[in-house]
Amino acid sequence: MARLLVMRRFDAFRRDPLSVRKAMAVIVAATLVSVLVGGVLITVVDPEEFPDLGRGLWWALQTVTTVGYGDVTPENTAGRLVGALFLLEAIAFVTIVTAVITSSFVERARQERIADSETAEAVGIEQLAAQLAEITLRLEQIQQTLDPKGSAGAPTTPR
Repeated sequence: MARLLVMRRFDAFRRDPLSVRKAMAVIVAATLVSVLVGGVLITVVDPEEFPDLGRGLWWALQTVTTVGYGDVTPENTAGRLVGALFLLEAIAFVTIVTAVITSSFVERARQERIADSETAEAVGIEQLAAQLAEITLRLEQIQQTLDPKGSAGAPTTPR
């Protein structure tokens, strides 16, 4: 269920145009999933220290955000092992999601720069073509002025 939530959020993020708001929603969803999974897991593994889900979720939130107030900690070996694995997984998971989002923003900016560059290049080519047409027209006018009889192929410059 939680994984499905993250996958839906991530798919929606990839389909729709990027925005900071959507990126934050994906990061929050990833963090929320980590907190839920960690809270349930620690409550199951270390029920003495975490007798209810609320306490387990509080510990998971502190752990995933790396705040670690120290008011709630696993005491037995299994709980500490889960805590260590959870800490590593949660940090890696949130970091990877954040990196994917960041690379999406970078790629979008790169594509926009390329599109702007191609547009500017096309405009420049059009301007050059217009200038070339104007120069050609003026040269033809000058040639007609110098050779009013229109003798084709005759050189217009003295030898």
